[in-house]
Amino acid sequence: MPADPRLILASASPRRRELLARLGYPFEVVVAGVTEFEDSDADPRHMVAHNAALKAEWVSARHPDALVLGADTTVFIDNLVLNKPRDLAEAHGMLMRLSGRTHTVFTGLSVRRADTGLRRDGGESSEVTFKSLDQAGIENYLSKVETLDKAGGYSVQDQTDLIIAGYRGSFTNIMGLPLEATKQILTDCGLSL
Repeated sequence: MPADPRLILASASPRRRELLARLGYPFEVVVAGVTEFEDSDADPRHMVAHNAALKAEWVSARHPDALVLGADTTVFIDNLVLNKPRDLAEAHGMLMRLSGRTHTVFTGLSVRRADTGLRRDGGESSEVTFKSLDQAGIENYLSKVETLDKAGGYSVQDQTDLIIAGYRGSFTNIMGLPLEATKQILTDCGLSL
């Protein structure tokens, strides 16, 4: 039986690295040299699917014999996509918009292997309900959590009790890599533990 191909995670995200490690697959990290499509008016499902594929294809072209996993996550509310905030003021505005309400977190997954032409795509969505936050609560949260590299301006796993009232669906999806869906897509691509 042939050995499993190398697995490469096409992501700079330390959270995705930590989550993928939980599945037990050996993997490498290669950050894709791409500019992600980010438009606040985009369809969030299409946007994350596009960005996940973009990352996977860029890395796969450079490592054609490897199985490459790309992922992208965003937050969606009021028909607006909330990507990573540019600064603390924008993060503050995002948290104010999310305060006391439920939003959806979408993640797109793409697996590519250039030498065999393998292409698999998937995705996940979860719902998150925020506590009602006032100015002081938002400032307290922002003083404790680095949010500028996170869609929606928050980290579901850090200081959760300060902002999150509840969620439905995959918690790891909200973190940035839905583990059940990831395990399924990698298994479908022939990767075994």
